Amino acid sequence: MTDRMSAWRRETYGPAAGTRREQVALPHPERGEVLLRVHATSLNAGDVRLLLGDPLLVRPVFGLTRPKHPVRGMEVTGTVVAVGSAVVGAEVGERVAGELVGGGGLAEYVRVPSSRLVPVPPGVADTAAATLPIAGGTAWQALDAAKVGLRGRRPERVLIIGASGGVGTFAVQLAALRGAEVWAACGARNAPLARHLGAAHTLDHREEPLDALAARTFDAVIDIAGGMPLTTLQRLVTSGGSVVLVTGNGGHVLGPVPRMIAAAFRSITGPRVRPLAATPRPEVLAKLLELVDEGRIAPVIEKEYPFAEAPSALAHVEAGHTVGKVVVRGT
Repeated sequence: MTDRMSAWRRETYGPAAGTRREQVALPHPERGEVLLRVHATSLNAGDVRLLLGDPLLVRPVFGLTRPKHPVRGMEVTGTVVAVGSAVVGAEVGERVAGELVGGGGLAEYVRVPSSRLVPVPPGVADTAAATLPIAGGTAWQALDAAKVGLRGRRPERVLIIGASGGVGTFAVQLAALRGAEVWAACGARNAPLARHLGAAHTLDHREEPLDALAARTFDAVIDIAGGMPLTTLQRLVTSGGSVVLVTGNGGHVLGPVPRMIAAAFRSITGPRVRPLAATPRPEVLAKLLELVDEGRIAPVIEKEYPFAEAPSALAHVEAGHTVGKVVVRGT
C-alpha cells in the first residue's frame, strides 16, 4: 500500500461539474477507527445538498465558506485494511458496510469509526450493501416513527409519497413486509416498479391530487418527496395515525426548518406530524443486510458508474428524479 490515493474532491461549494480527481495523502485510522479499501459507494440527495452547501443553514456545521468534507459519498462497502487502537469488532480482511461521517466514499480508501460498520454477508454484493446504511436505514426509521407494524392491529394502510426514489423503494418493500397495505405515490412510469416492490395501489399525485382521496384513509403517511401541504397530509390519516416527514422543502437559507416548526404547531390540534432526523443505526443495517441476503428485499439500483466517472454519477443525482439508487464502484 502506498502513502497516496486517488479521490474525487470539490474544494468549494458548487455543482458536480466542479469535482476533480486528485492524488491525496492516504488517511491513517485513529483510535476507534478502521481504514477501508472502498469497493462501492452509494450517492444520496444529501450528497448533492452538501456539495452545493444548500441550505445555508448547514454551512456552520459542514463548512462556512468551503466544505469541511470535500469528498462526497456517505454510504460505503469496503474491506478493512488497517485498524487503529481500541477497535473492537472489526478485523483486517473483513468486508463491511456503513455510514460515513460527512462523506469520503468517492476515494480509494476512507477511515471510518468501527462502531458504524457491520459485516456484509458473503451472498450480498458490494453495490447492494452500499445502498443500505442511509437509504434503507431512513426508510426503516420512518416506518418505526409512524409505528407501521408496531400497533398490533392488521391490516394497516400506508401511503408513501415519493415511492420510487432511494428511500421510497426501500420503504415500499419494508412496509409490505410488515403486513401493511401500501399505497405508492410516484410518477406513472414508475408505477409498475412500485407494484413489483409490494405496493397494492399506485397513484401519480401530480395527476391525481391527494385532496381527492377520502379523509382518514391511511394509518400512516410517509412523505419522502416533500412539498405537500401539511393540512392535506393530516386530513388523510386516521385518528391516532401519524404523518412522517422524511424531507422538507424550504428556502435557500433555512431549508426545511419552517416546515418543521409548522409541523410542531399543527400537531397540537390535529394528527401528529413528525419530522424525521434519521441517525446511523448499525443494528438496523445488520437487519437490512440479513433481509437482502435472504432475498426478502432487493435494492433498486438505477445505474452503476465506474470510479473514473464519479462526477457523472453526482450530476445524475443532482439532476433529480433518480429511480432507486445510484452507485459508484471502487477502483
